[in-house]
Amino acid sequence: MPTVLILGASSDMAVAIAKKFASEGFDIQLAARNSSRLQPLQSDLSIRYNITATLHEFDAEKEESHEVFFSSLQPGPDITICVFGYLGEQKKAESDWKECSRIIQVNYTGAVSILNIVANSYVDAGKGIIAGISSVAGERGRQSNYVYGSAKAGFTAYLSGLRNRLFHHKVHVLSVQPGFVYTRMTEGMPLPKPLTAKPEEVATVVYKAILKKKNVVYVKWFWRWIMLIIKSIPEFMFKKLKL
Repeated sequence: MPTVLILGASSDMAVAIAKKFASEGFDIQLAARNSSRLQPLQSDLSIRYNITATLHEFDAEKEESHEVFFSSLQPGPDITICVFGYLGEQKKAESDWKECSRIIQVNYTGAVSILNIVANSYVDAGKGIIAGISSVAGERGRQSNYVYGSAKAGFTAYLSGLRNRLFHHKVHVLSVQPGFVYTRMTEGMPLPKPLTAKPEEVATVVYKAILKKKNVVYVKWFWRWIMLIIKSIPEFMFKKLKL
């Protein structure tokens, strides 16, 4: 069966994605920091779905380890899904470079580092699928989260360019825009219920989009139109808003 590598496998979205693909018969490689914490998930996937699930140590912030990490995977994954991210604290990031740098490092630099390696491997093989979880926050900078948004904007542009490059090598790249999602990362935030997805919804959308080889997918369809409206607001008006 095909093998799916999930980068950042400890997040709520990643767990849901792992369960969805395992339920469809895919073998799963769970990659995360302190991967031993995922042993219960590994056992559950293996027993419940009768597939092979393995654990792998991976740290998005340690780019120097990414080449060795990916080359150690046996078998090499057919599909790679980049789920990891770090929301951080906008207010803190405005005055604390360590916080600001970590937001950029995790959401952009670390993702580009590992996906460059994956992409080159897939080019050599002449096949493969990459999916990246980005964010609608990257579609226009807002004062409430512009550091995170700027990193995700960069990641979205990276995925777009990667898709353009890899198309000519029979490798597909999917960009996923989840919008608001109920996760530990957003716990305590006043999220509007009608606009917020559950991790299981994200997993189903990602699975279907990969099968159909879609290019860009919004988990809740109306986010495409919400962001179109937000992006259409003239800058002289937008800069006065508190968003």
